[in-house]
Amino acid sequence: MEYQISQSENLNNFIYKKMVRKRIAIITVLSAGLLVLILLNISIGSSDISLLDIIRALVFNEGEGNNSMIIKDIRLPMALMAVVVGASLAIGGCEIQTILRNPIASPYTLGISAAASFGAAMGLILNKSVFNISDTMAVTVNAFFFSLLSATGIYVFSRQARVGKNAIILFGVALNFLFSSLTMILQYIADEDQLQGLIFWSFGSLLKTTWPKFFIVLGVLVFGFVVVFKNAWKLTAMTLDDTKAISLGVNTAKVRRTVILMTSLLSAVAVSFVGTIGFVGLIAPHIARQLVGEDQRFFMPLSALIGAFVLSFAFVISKVVIRGVILPIGLVTSVIGIPFFMAIIFSKMRSL
Repeated sequence: MEYQISQSENLNNFIYKKMVRKRIAIITVLSAGLLVLILLNISIGSSDISLLDIIRALVFNEGEGNNSMIIKDIRLPMALMAVVVGASLAIGGCEIQTILRNPIASPYTLGISAAASFGAAMGLILNKSVFNISDTMAVTVNAFFFSLLSATGIYVFSRQARVGKNAIILFGVALNFLFSSLTMILQYIADEDQLQGLIFWSFGSLLKTTWPKFFIVLGVLVFGFVVVFKNAWKLTAMTLDDTKAISLGVNTAKVRRTVILMTSLLSAVAVSFVGTIGFVGLIAPHIARQLVGEDQRFFMPLSALIGAFVLSFAFVISKVVIRGVILPIGLVTSVIGIPFFMAIIFSKMRSL
């Protein structure tokens, strides 16, 4: 009997180690692919730069003409911003889907991006700033303030007694409609130049990336990831059922509030700097879930990695569709994300 138990334990250990190796291999392959995409984003532009020139500029600080400056001060921060923004939105999406157990939940669908668009519209159309700051930063600060205001509203609502996950989703949808309506009012009174500026911002773009902006988003991403990852086992338990999670000692209400707060912070910072980018927070978690399941130790990092990969890939596509023209990256992610979103809907209909 003891021999049979030992054999069973050895088999389980073998299966577990094989599963872990498979997941590590997936992460390794995606990391290598992401590195390739970063190099492609540095290489491709109005004038292409060879891989050798990129290495010379980054490693030896050498380059022909202005190549070194173009690589280090313009293209590298944009390529890295695609990575951190994609990862931020993906972590927000995967954790919102986890705590609400809803496959279409994401920062984009909960109204945070719509609130940021309204803040940007205030700066671009009304020339108004929430705080007394320069005009150059008014749009970014307004977008951040209103996205954080929307997120705070969701957080405060989630603290109310007897508020379930479905009510939180409906509240987020209501905020989405509210801020979208307010933005349309401002669009109605805008002149042609103001409207063009708002539309360009709402499409999402990495072209105004600078090193300070990148480091701000990176810092928030690291902080948010650490805070959420500390609750990895609790979040894994919450994928089962609140009752079962509570029986395991998980304070589900506290974890849900923490995740909403961190997700909101990640999304607010990312959106305020690059504009509205939809579907990344929706696509990445679904792909990660298919590859590694709901174990948050792998699901969360892989979601971040896939989000970075998707946005970096979209950035490459935005530069090669029309040679010499960089399309707004939000348009590209929408083209990629809408068919995926429809596939999710149809798959859920078949499972009913």
